[in-house]
Amino acid sequence: MKELLLFLSCVLCVSADAQHSDITIIGCSNSDGEYMLGMDGEEIGYADFNKQEFIYPQPPFVDPMTIPGVYAQAVGEQQTCRENMKRFGKGMKDYPPEHDAPSAVMIYTRDEVEFGEKNTLICHVTGFYPAPVNVSWTKNGQKFTGSSINVPYPNKDGTFTQISRLQFTPQLGDIYSCAVQHLALTQPLTKICEVEASAQSDPGVGPAVFCGVGLTVGLVGVAVGTFFLIKGNECS
Repeated sequence: MKELLLFLSCVLCVSADAQHSDITIIGCSNSDGEYMLGMDGEEIGYADFNKQEFIYPQPPFVDPMTIPGVYAQAVGEQQTCRENMKRFGKGMKDYPPEHDAPSAVMIYTRDEVEFGEKNTLICHVTGFYPAPVNVSWTKNGQKFTGSSINVPYPNKDGTFTQISRLQFTPQLGDIYSCAVQHLALTQPLTKICEVEASAQSDPGVGPAVFCGVGLTVGLVGVAVGTFFLIKGNECS
């Protein structure tokens, strides 16, 4: 990696019975930074240092939450993080970086599929280290923009999870894909979803999205690469 990235996390139990657990993620590099708060495996919010504000990404049905002074605290933590990065970087410069490829990539829809009705495709990536991954989307082989992705969330084993979301309107025959790029992957890992009718002979049966996975692998000495498309589990 051209830039040294430092992550610090802190897990606190709010009671002796460990009914809830909080987590704080502080990350920094020479050009970027991260500050995220979570509880019980869910993201409470994160600092957006470009917008200079703290973002609360909860859905509308959740009671709104604000934490006074949290953005100022995040800025202060970035200064501390960069000082630590300078010290740790000198002592750890000879250690080879650890790279773990994503252990699982899943693609599915948020709601039951209906033709012409807006929906959300979700690409769930987990088990990778270090963070982050890059997720890109295509529709019928063409690049599709407008997706979003959350900040990396830590797993209990030290790896990370990220979720990318894409708003779409299902139409018969459309094929969507999400391609995941990571330092430990030599080629992107691609998940594919195809919008099809559940049963062509029964007009009363609605559409469905069928998902598969294709991994592009370079083979030494092979002049022509072959793309494998495996249609797998139904996503609906």
